[in-house]
Amino acid sequence: MGAFRKIVLAVLLAGWCFSGSPAFAEKRVALVIGNSNYEKVARLGNPTNDAGLMADTFKAAGFDSVDLRRDLKVNDMRRALRDFVDKAGDADVAVVYYAGHGIEVDGVNYLIPVDAVLDRDRDIYDEALSLDRVLVSVEPAKQLRLVILDACRDNPFVKTMKRTVATRALGRGLAKVEPNSPNTLIAFASKAGSTASDGDGKYSPFTAALVKYVTKPGLDLRKAFGYVRDDVLKSTGKRQEPYVYGSLGGDDFPLVPAKPSETGHRSPIPRWTLGATMNWHLMQGTGICGRHFCMLIQRDFTPT
Repeated sequence: MGAFRKIVLAVLLAGWCFSGSPAFAEKRVALVIGNSNYEKVARLGNPTNDAGLMADTFKAAGFDSVDLRRDLKVNDMRRALRDFVDKAGDADVAVVYYAGHGIEVDGVNYLIPVDAVLDRDRDIYDEALSLDRVLVSVEPAKQLRLVILDACRDNPFVKTMKRTVATRALGRGLAKVEPNSPNTLIAFASKAGSTASDGDGKYSPFTAALVKYVTKPGLDLRKAFGYVRDDVLKSTGKRQEPYVYGSLGGDDFPLVPAKPSETGHRSPIPRWTLGATMNWHLMQGTGICGRHFCMLIQRDFTPT
């Protein structure tokens, strides 16, 4: 390495270690949908409340963009997902949260807009949106894709829907899913084949637990959803068990970075954020502070 390049690198590393800019530079975006006012079946009490609470939670956690939509008709839901794909395209973390009715037909999960009629089972293809369509909307995100469904409620559409094919299966709750994209999680309010409670209060048991843990700084998402599960099991008398499908790697995946410690040092940067953070600060000409990171830099970059 030439002398000039050594000097430039030393200056950049010093800036990274001693400036006070944030250690977490990833872009995080969220789409939040709550459908309560169904036109052909009884109104659901909590989804619009739940959506508002989740949107506020993401905003308070410092998300770059939070798009809150309520009581969407089918064309509005399609448009919302289409618009969100563009936002996820330059994001590191993309989250879709949906509260409302959902249904499983022949092993495929669908989210139901407020204007759905669903007289016949085959109407589901035109009047609802598949979970696969939702997954497409978060797919462009670079680091983490998260879909949260508070949509496992007992569904009145199933009771009145006429079957056009005798062998077509109409499931209870939602069907088990296996995401194809890496670093993708799908969280159900209740595990596959079971239903969830809308709740007796202002918010559903699932969402009330979510806001306590999912955006807790530094808390790995898998552990956060474990705490959500425990809370919901307790609050529902073990009648409802949330479930998460998908997998992440060995590193921690907090949705929100850890806060600086009381001593003024930054918390260690998760390895999955390190590359993007370094690149961002190189472009911005600023740095990141943290004893752990400085030691890492010194260990890995000191010329020999």
